[in-house]
Amino acid sequence: MLVQIQVNTDHNVHGGERLATYVTTDLENSLSRFGGWLTRVEVHLSEDGGGKPEDKKCVIEARPGGKQPVAVTHHATTVDDAYAGAAHKLGRVLDSRYTRAHDHKGSESIRHMPGPEDPEQVGALEEEPPA
Repeated sequence: MLVQIQVNTDHNVHGGERLATYVTTDLENSLSRFGGWLTRVEVHLSEDGGGKPEDKKCVIEARPGGKQPVAVTHHATTVDDAYAGAAHKLGRVLDSRYTRAHDHKGSESIRHMPGPEDPEQVGALEEEPPA
């Protein structure tokens, strides 16, 4: 898998290298089906503060090659739950986008079909045989 995964944490999130390794390994496994389609994934883990129960936040941004980036956010009471929720959301969004980009109701996309043999005949109506 050639996707680059970057994990960022703010100063309130603890876990360091162990957390970054876990997130990287988990994303490599869960996103492997998107192979060469994804070029980069950024994970941002933070604590919003303010004393709310769900103040841990995970934002994951995925960049499919040649497409607009996809970003998901999940809030939870723990960093692990925030990451797990965001990773689950990302998987669903990417499944949808990837399917739309690569599967056209079971047939080839018109963009991937070969051109007509005789471009002059495109749109021409066949003449009816004389009666």
